Amino acid sequence: MSLSPRAEYVRRLEARRALAADRERVHAVTGNSRFVVAGLGLVLVLLVFALRWLHPAWLALPVVAFLAISYWHQRVTRTLRRARRAVAYYERGIARLDGRWHGTGDPGSRFLDDKHPNARDLDLFGKDSVYQLLCTARTRSGEDLLASWLLTPAAPDEVRARQAAVAELRGYLDLREDLALLGADVPAGVDLARLAAWGEAPPILISPLLRAVAFVLAGLGVAALVLYVLGEIGMGEAVAWAGGSGVLPLAVAVALEVGFALWLRDRVRRVVGPLERRVHDLAVFHGVLARLEQEEFAAPRLATLRAALRTTDTPPSRRIEQLLALIELLDSKRNLYFAPFASLLLWTTQLAFALEAWRVATGPAIRGWLDAVAHFEALGALATYAAENPADPFPEVVEQGPLFDGEGLGHPLLPIATCVRNDVRLGGELRVLVVSGSNMSGKSTLLRTVGVNAVLALAGAPVRAQRLRVSPLTVGATLRVQDSLQEGVSRFMAEVRRVRQLVELGRGPRPLLFLLDELFAGTNSHDRRLGAEAVIRTLVESGAIGLITTHDLALTHIADLLGGKGANVHFEDNFEEGGGVTFDYRMRPGVVRRSNALALMRSVGLEV
Repeated sequence: MSLSPRAEYVRRLEARRALAADRERVHAVTGNSRFVVAGLGLVLVLLVFALRWLHPAWLALPVVAFLAISYWHQRVTRTLRRARRAVAYYERGIARLDGRWHGTGDPGSRFLDDKHPNARDLDLFGKDSVYQLLCTARTRSGEDLLASWLLTPAAPDEVRARQAAVAELRGYLDLREDLALLGADVPAGVDLARLAAWGEAPPILISPLLRAVAFVLAGLGVAALVLYVLGEIGMGEAVAWAGGSGVLPLAVAVALEVGFALWLRDRVRRVVGPLERRVHDLAVFHGVLARLEQEEFAAPRLATLRAALRTTDTPPSRRIEQLLALIELLDSKRNLYFAPFASLLLWTTQLAFALEAWRVATGPAIRGWLDAVAHFEALGALATYAAENPADPFPEVVEQGPLFDGEGLGHPLLPIATCVRNDVRLGGELRVLVVSGSNMSGKSTLLRTVGVNAVLALAGAPVRAQRLRVSPLTVGATLRVQDSLQEGVSRFMAEVRRVRQLVELGRGPRPLLFLLDELFAGTNSHDRRLGAEAVIRTLVESGAIGLITTHDLALTHIADLLGGKGANVHFEDNFEEGGGVTFDYRMRPGVVRRSNALALMRSVGLEV
C-alpha cells in the first residue's frame, strides 16, 4: 500500500535529515583532518630541513594526504549541500500540505495586468496566490510558461495532452526532487532568453584567417615575453639580435596585439557579452537537461518533449557543458594573477572565436531545448500539485458548450479541512445564477471558486472538486476592479470599462464565463438596476454563462426576467445569543430574506 503524500514526504525528510547529519559529521572530520595534516607537514619540514633527520622525499606524504583529504572534503561538502536543499524541499512540501505555504515562494507579481479579465480578480498572481502555490520552476522560461497557462485557456485537445503528462509526472517524485535541487543555490527565475537570442543571431567572427592571426599574435607575444625574461636574468646572448635587450620585441608584439584587439573589440563584445557571468545560470540549465536525458516517458506530450532534446548526435547537456567550459575559461581572465597573461594571450579574443564556432554548430538548437525544459517545468509544477492533492480530479473537458458543471467545488487556496464545498451547474437552459446573501456569507468566495477552478481546468491541472465537466470558456470577473489615481479613473468607471471588456469578450469565438460581484454598486439603485439588467441580457444573448452577486434584492428579479435561463440562489447567516453572527457558507436555492449589515456594525461597537 502506497503512502499518503504527507507520509512519503515525512519519510523522505527524515532520511534527508539523517544524511545531512551524517555528512555534517564527516565534513567536520575532513575539515579538521586537513589542519592535522598541515601541522604534520610543518613537523616534517622541520625534520627534513632543520634537523636533517629525514630525506626530502618524505614531504610528498603530507602533500598527497592533504590533496586527497581536500578532494574528499569537497565531495562531502557537495553532498551535504544537496542534503540540506532536500531537507528544505520536503519541508516546503509538508508546509503546503499543512496549509502553511502562504507568503513563501515566487508570487509572480510581474504577471499581474489590470487589463486582464481575471488575473487580479481571481488571485492568480501576487502574495498567497494560485501561482505562488503552484510554481516550482527554476528557469524564467518555465515560470513564464506556467503563468501563460493560467492566463490563457487552452483548447480541449491541448488540455487533455497536459492532463496525461501531469498524470504521469506526478508519480516521478525522484525526478521532481532532482529538478528542484539542481542549482537550488542559485536564485530562482534563471533567465536564459538572452542565451537563446544569442544562439540564433547571425555569426560575427567566422573568419579562419582572423582566428589564425589571433593565434599567431598570441604566440609572438609569449615568445617576446620569454626573450625579455631571458634578457633580464642575464642571458643577453639569447637576445643579441635585439641589441642585447628584449624590450623592443615585447613592445612591438604588445602593440600589434592591442591594435588587433581594438579592431575586433566591438565584434568580440557582441559575441561574449551575453555570456559573461552566466556560469551559474547555465549550470542550472545543464543540470536540468542532463537529468531529463535520463528519463523515458509514455505520455505523448512528454515523449515529444523528450524527443526535442535529441536534435543532435551529441546530447544537449554535453553541448552546454562544452559552452560552460568556455565561459569558465572566459571568466578566468578576472583572476588577479592571470589577468596580465590573459591580455598577452589575447584571451578574450581567442575565446570569442571558440564561442563563435560553438554558436555556429549548436546555437540555433538552444531555443528548442529551452522551450522543452520550460514545458517540463510547467508540467512538473502542475504534477507536484496533483501529487500533493490526490483527491483533486482532472476535469472532463467537452467540446460543446458553454458548460460549467461542478459538484463539491472548493477553493484550492483554502485549507481542505475547513473548505466548504458547493455544487454549481451552468449550461444548457440555465445560464445565470443570481447570488444574494448577507455580508461575509460566501458570495464572493463562490465566484472565485468557480473562476479559479475554471482556470485550473483549462490549464491542464486538477481541480478542487468531486467532479467537474467544463467546455472551453473565457473567464471574466469584476471582483477586484480598482480606481486609478494616476489615470484619473474612479472605481465605478473602472468597473464600467471592465464590463464593456467582458461584453466584447462575450462576442468572441469562445463563450464567456462571467463573474460579476456587486455589479454597478457605485451608482444609484435606479441606474444600477437598469444597467445590470441590460448587461446580463446582452451577455446571455451572446451565449455567455455566469454568476452575479448582489446585496440589492431589487436585482434578484433579473432571474425572473430571464425565464428558465436564470435562477436565484443565496447564502444565509445565523444570529447567536449575544449578537454574534455565524455562517455555514452553503449555497441554497431562492432569494435571501434577511441582512446582517446592522448586526455586523453593532458587533464592532458602532451605535446604529
